[in-house]
Amino acid sequence: MAADLVGRKVDLIVASGGLLSALAAKRATSTIPIVFTGVSDPVAAGLVASLARPGGNLTGFSPFQVELMPKRLELLTELVPQAKVIALLANPNFPLTERIIQDLQGAASTKGVELSVLKVSTDSEIAAAFPTLVQQHAGGLLVPADPIFNSRREQLLALASRYSVPAIYGWREIAEAGGLISYGPSLPAIHLQVGIRAGKILKGAKPADLPVEQPTKFELVINLKTAKALGLVIPQSILARADEVIE
Repeated sequence: MAADLVGRKVDLIVASGGLLSALAAKRATSTIPIVFTGVSDPVAAGLVASLARPGGNLTGFSPFQVELMPKRLELLTELVPQAKVIALLANPNFPLTERIIQDLQGAASTKGVELSVLKVSTDSEIAAAFPTLVQQHAGGLLVPADPIFNSRREQLLALASRYSVPAIYGWREIAEAGGLISYGPSLPAIHLQVGIRAGKILKGAKPADLPVEQPTKFELVINLKTAKALGLVIPQSILARADEVIE
């Protein structure tokens, strides 16, 4: 698809599918400006030379999604303090998965819980993961803000409900759709900034000179209806910090 866009001689490419789409666009062209979104640590991924001065034909928005995973673990253990095991859905094809696992293993050790890593990349593997985490007596589930999971939102919500698993997600849209809790940057705000960045480039700005932007506000959203269905009482300490409580 990236090669097709290059063949059409477009003036700019927006890579909105996270790291994999940004890498595909980068491989396809070194001249057409590219604005990426949803890429944690674009320097380590080889997309830009630095956040302040990207240096090539790419710039964009880094949403801290990988860096926020330990914070989500902290919120989940606060929500289900009795949990001895916390499960993680991990996409083995995502380039930063091993870093996510390492960060979470350290955070889990600090919290005194065991991290169970369930590597999945297909509908059937996701479906099979839930009986497994129940067998492991996992008290909660971490779902990364990976495009592979975002595109399977309905499946994840249905499985979490069926198996009564408290799960935390990266985007508020999933909590609004029935997820228990979410913590992360605002997706509409990111898309707005990406659009503004694209507009600047189309007016003559160079991607090399436009710093990679990062979020300054993070949203904590709690779905009380889902909590009630799971038989959970949300601690006041979490409710007090919530940006939105869905009733």
